[in-house]
Amino acid sequence: MLKGIPSIISADLLWILRAMGHGDVLTIADRNFPAFSVAQQTTSGRLVQVDGVNDTQAAQAILQLYPLDTFIDEQIHHMQVVGEPDTRLEVHNEVYNECLKVMPEAKMGSVERFAFYEAAKNSFAVVQTSEDRPYGCFLITKGVVFD
Repeated sequence: MLKGIPSIISADLLWILRAMGHGDVLTIADRNFPAFSVAQQTTSGRLVQVDGVNDTQAAQAILQLYPLDTFIDEQIHHMQVVGEPDTRLEVHNEVYNECLKVMPEAKMGSVERFAFYEAAKNSFAVVQTSEDRPYGCFLITKGVVFD
């Protein structure tokens, strides 16, 4: 255990967050996401499972350590609801609100389901939660620490 680090941040997740650089993307995925197969194709090849935690809780803990990218228009993207590209679900709003707490000007876009899978394969790593709400999948771009 370390002081100041949320207890849901495992050693493996801490390594991933530290190893990532500016502009790298982290995938946070729900329990139905094909996390293992997608993670094998990421930059790090790593999957971290955060059991017993939903997406909102995971985002809250991660964003205590993870700066959002201020050099891009949309720092976070969620998976689109199939056939409803403009729909934003409760899980999307909750995770976006966590982003707004650390970066009030943060913007969230959406990515079509199959395009999301491809984008996730190009991310740095996958964090899979126990989120049971559908479409609880996100791409979050890391920024720079200026202090």
